[in-house]
Amino acid sequence: MSARPIYNFSAGPAVLPEAVLRTAQQEMLDYNGTGFPVMAMSHRSEMFLSILHHAEQDLRTLLNIPSNYKILFLQGGATTQFNMVAMNLAHGFPSADAVVTGNWSRIAYEQMSRLTDAEIRLAAHGGEQFNYTALPTVETWDIDKNSAFVHFAINETVNGLQYQTVPKLSDDLPPLVCDMSSEILSREFDVSDYGLIYAGAQKNIGPAGATVVIIREDLLNRCPDSIPDVFNYRSHLNRDGMYNTPSTYAIYMSGLVFRWLLTQGGVKKIEAVNNIKAQTLYDAIDNSGGFYVNRIRPDARSKMNVVFQTASAELDRRFVLEAELQGLCLLKGYKTVGGMRASIYNAMPLEGVQALADFMSDFQRRYG
Repeated sequence: MSARPIYNFSAGPAVLPEAVLRTAQQEMLDYNGTGFPVMAMSHRSEMFLSILHHAEQDLRTLLNIPSNYKILFLQGGATTQFNMVAMNLAHGFPSADAVVTGNWSRIAYEQMSRLTDAEIRLAAHGGEQFNYTALPTVETWDIDKNSAFVHFAINETVNGLQYQTVPKLSDDLPPLVCDMSSEILSREFDVSDYGLIYAGAQKNIGPAGATVVIIREDLLNRCPDSIPDVFNYRSHLNRDGMYNTPSTYAIYMSGLVFRWLLTQGGVKKIEAVNNIKAQTLYDAIDNSGGFYVNRIRPDARSKMNVVFQTASAELDRRFVLEAELQGLCLLKGYKTVGGMRASIYNAMPLEGVQALADFMSDFQRRYG
């Protein structure tokens, strides 16, 4: 008799595809017949450079990244990018614009001003106005044409909001900079609408330790010599991503995930599955007669991080504990928000989402 499956609903480090983990297990001691484990492989060796090259090419294929965009696999997480973006792109500009719609874009806004002389303007705010339950439309963003860039987070992991229509700006406005950590590779979009995209790996790409940066080539001319090389995008690219030792194993695992996504039919196919998963959970919430509540306006609901709660904090705690016993793990909401949060990234199988929806129905029957 097989054990009950375990489903990991963590917001990150998050679930990885079983096929990827099995490949990594098989190659743990001997990568591709080389006799070397990836974790003990020199980052300058031909073996690792091949891994890095194929990871980059597969990511280009998945996102249809134009040739005038460069890709870096950096360290420090997405939070380091809050500062790197400002240091590299705002030099010589009077200001940069920031859209604040939840926890992570708020922190980015607060951090960006620390290492640049540019004023970080608040172009739009989803907090006081909406209490992080809706999103300010692109048309309402107060953008200064002289600003260096416009920064926003397309999906707010903590608060469960997501721009359903992928934002883009007209050509006469500053370039868009997007924190895409919790939704990259989950749906189709046009990379050329953005000046720079960054994403921590530990949600939809791979394990913690690597951060993907996709930057339009002309923006590299802004990177000033006055900032340390380790924080300078141009310095990293001038050394083919080898300014310092990259997170070799995290890049290897990310490459396996890219390959897995290609075998699934690419981003378009995975987007269709993601839509079904999200609809399954929102139907379970909306059809519960108020037993479960999601306070996000329907047109801003995240398809990656579904937040909900019951009538009391005590019942929420009971839900999380009983779900864990059923193999539905790490559903506790973020510490400042409470309630429950089901993160249903690409690698979460539809069966896991259906198991959660079934548990929600059973829990309501017993406590409703």
